[in-house]
Amino acid sequence: MTDAKPQRGPLARKDRAEKTALFRYQLIRGAADKTLTGRQRGPMVRALAAAEHTGPDGQPVRYSRETLDRWISAWHRDGFDGLKPRERAAGPATPETVLSLAATLKLERPQRTAAQVRRIMTETLGDAPSESTLLRHFRTLEIPTGTAAAATGRFEAGRPNEIWVGDGLHGPRIGGRKTYLFAFLDDHSRLVTAARWAFAEDAVRLSAALRPALQTHGIPDAVYVDNGSAFVDSSLARICARLGMKLIHSRPYRPQGRGKIERFFNTVTSQFLSEVTVLDAPVQTIVPGTGEDPAGTAVTSIQELNALFTSWVQMVYHRTVHSTTSMTPLARWDAGWEKRRPDRKDPDVIAEAFRWSVTRKVTKTGTVSLQGNTYQVDPALAGARIELIYDPFDLTAPVAVTAAGGVPAGKAVLLQIRRHVHPKAVNAAKDADTGAKNAASGIDYLRLVETRHKTAMTGAPISFEKMAAGAGATGTTGGPR
Repeated sequence: MTDAKPQRGPLARKDRAEKTALFRYQLIRGAADKTLTGRQRGPMVRALAAAEHTGPDGQPVRYSRETLDRWISAWHRDGFDGLKPRERAAGPATPETVLSLAATLKLERPQRTAAQVRRIMTETLGDAPSESTLLRHFRTLEIPTGTAAAATGRFEAGRPNEIWVGDGLHGPRIGGRKTYLFAFLDDHSRLVTAARWAFAEDAVRLSAALRPALQTHGIPDAVYVDNGSAFVDSSLARICARLGMKLIHSRPYRPQGRGKIERFFNTVTSQFLSEVTVLDAPVQTIVPGTGEDPAGTAVTSIQELNALFTSWVQMVYHRTVHSTTSMTPLARWDAGWEKRRPDRKDPDVIAEAFRWSVTRKVTKTGTVSLQGNTYQVDPALAGARIELIYDPFDLTAPVAVTAAGGVPAGKAVLLQIRRHVHPKAVNAAKDADTGAKNAASGIDYLRLVETRHKTAMTGAPISFEKMAAGAGATGTTGGPR
């Protein structure tokens, strides 16, 4: 078995350009805030220019004020795409044997810097490529060139949608399968902005929870997450960059600022999961008082778990006075928008941020295959490698085509369909909230909450202002934690 060759060419350069743009965006995000005045932005840019940063290649770098100002202007003018490096003019190619030697020197001792590799090559060959050429080559081969910089979060946000704190919670087994809760909490109000149970702790389930939350609650300034595999996946970084959100990861073993969501998970465990009884089969007939009725609420599917959890969050958690803020999460959320409005994006813009991409070679007949489906593209692209940008949850939706050099090349027209959803997204789609179905006996707290939730619903989108005046379980002590 031979190792796969590293991807090269225009699409590889496009990928590197996206990674560079992500780094630049994370660096300037605070100073690029359009609400800042020039007087406010100046000290922030000077502080960035005075500090040393870990560059996208892992090496320590510094940037001048002029460079940072240019990136900020480019982001204001062209958004995320404005932060991508410009295409370089073609120049003399470095011999393959020289680049191969550089890679060998780096791989045999990963701690060697590009500068050290260049010194060794100069000593051996009498000359060597520049450090920037070596770094670009290492990135092409995906050879690690350093460690990513860690970030910390704030302990308190001053307004809604300033920071969303996200994390995952391990839940009960249903049908022999472990469940996981992905949740995001508004740092200021403690409102649950996103919450979804799933059968896997992966980036697909994370996206399934986050996408509707952004459509409903608006775009937060920043999201603060841990270093779990789903949260460090490149797809989340792309989503944040496309929508203008700052992505912050907590330091390993130093999760300052994450106490709110940890306390929320404690509340979930003590107030919600403690009421759930998992059954292997749907409940048909259970006679009260026979000793056969389950304690709590009988749940046989993850769809029921999601339905009950949604009702509990909306009707209990959001309406219970928090012991720290002395307000319900719903009331504090509403109060924070009295003189402001959420940053809302067009649904198509949000959908684009959650799309996936894949590289395919066009057949002689001008078609490409994607997950068993056949698409027609421009016949002029026959034989070329192109990038397809698509929605994994809806393979029948329009698929954008990008040719070499990142040039838009129209849409891929669906000719033959075998799959409507990407295999990795199928199970995530099945986790959706479709409503509880079981009928249990005795005191069924969660199902009573669900009934009250359904009664309060009118079929129209939830109005958080109106819901605050509805009936709800409130208290003055022991609030959500």
